[in-house]
Amino acid sequence: MILSDTRIRAERRAGRIVIRPFRPSCLGTNSYDVHLGPTLAVYRDAGLDARRPNAVQEFRIPPDGFVLLPGQLYLGVTEEYTETHGFVPFLEGKSSVGRLGLDIHSTAGKGDEGFCNYWTLEMSVKLPLRVYAGMPVGQLIYFEIAGRVAQSYGSKRSAKYRRVSNRPAPSRMYLNFPSAARRRAAPRPR
Repeated sequence: MILSDTRIRAERRAGRIVIRPFRPSCLGTNSYDVHLGPTLAVYRDAGLDARRPNAVQEFRIPPDGFVLLPGQLYLGVTEEYTETHGFVPFLEGKSSVGRLGLDIHSTAGKGDEGFCNYWTLEMSVKLPLRVYAGMPVGQLIYFEIAGRVAQSYGSKRSAKYRRVSNRPAPSRMYLNFPSAARRRAAPRPR
């Protein structure tokens, strides 16, 4: 079941949903609008490797906007910090940005109960599109959970995106390959 606007307000008052900054005008019938933060990132290499960290180049969106180009993956971040306790948050693009050809996530629209952070956006466009820091870019929808949660995201040792940051977080898929991580950490013989 999706939470309504009155239920989102009630859960905010109870502290089970946190949205900072919270703007009452961004609360929809059953969602909350989130905005594009001031920082974007792109991967430095044309080819990526799932077994290793991939370097990114971060930059601030200028006041006159930045043009996203097709064929390039951009990592963005929400302006809003969120916490969700007892619900499952979903981040979806706004129809207005979808109609401009902007996708805000490739596969990671679902959050986890206990997620406490800014949302990294996996942005791509169909046509060149100028975007601006602070523009509405997505909406959070909250679902009730059936059953007891045994382990919240924030308490899982395997949670790769727990460190709070208002900057785009590149993939940490390489942490799923523990043997590769141990080899990188081992000192090299001289």
